[in-house]
Amino acid sequence: MGDLMSWLLSFFFHGSLVGLIGYQLMCLADLEFDYLNPYDSSSRINRVILPEFIIQGVLCLIHLVTGHWFMFLVSLPYLYYNVRLYMRRQHLLDVTEIFNQLNWEKQLRIFKLVHLILLLTTSIFCAVPICFSMLDSHPIVFTQNLMSYLICK
Repeated sequence: MGDLMSWLLSFFFHGSLVGLIGYQLMCLADLEFDYLNPYDSSSRINRVILPEFIIQGVLCLIHLVTGHWFMFLVSLPYLYYNVRLYMRRQHLLDVTEIFNQLNWEKQLRIFKLVHLILLLTTSIFCAVPICFSMLDSHPIVFTQNLMSYLICK
């Protein structure tokens, strides 16, 4: 049951990261097509960068603690990149330089999005067999335990 919960938690965290990166891409696209001014676009993106970094760090920690070594090792370069950006204080977008860096920022976020979608599908493919094996062994007990765990915890 714990393994299934860790994969479901991984699925929800990856989904939230995909949503945050998608939001940043939409803000950059709106800036490119002049729907937003540079100040609004950079402030909206800067508002979600730190939560993205925190969620990614927590996700790597969950994979490390639960022993999902492959997912931890695949997520580690992305976490290292985020930590390096934060330590160099280059993680926030500059309002005055956003037009010069627009193509680079879009390419970076598209790369992050592809990486996260691959991790999301991997977490789905890891969670589904566990769910079916638990369902096949004890279908009634599994659904009762799952419902009580989701409701009570």
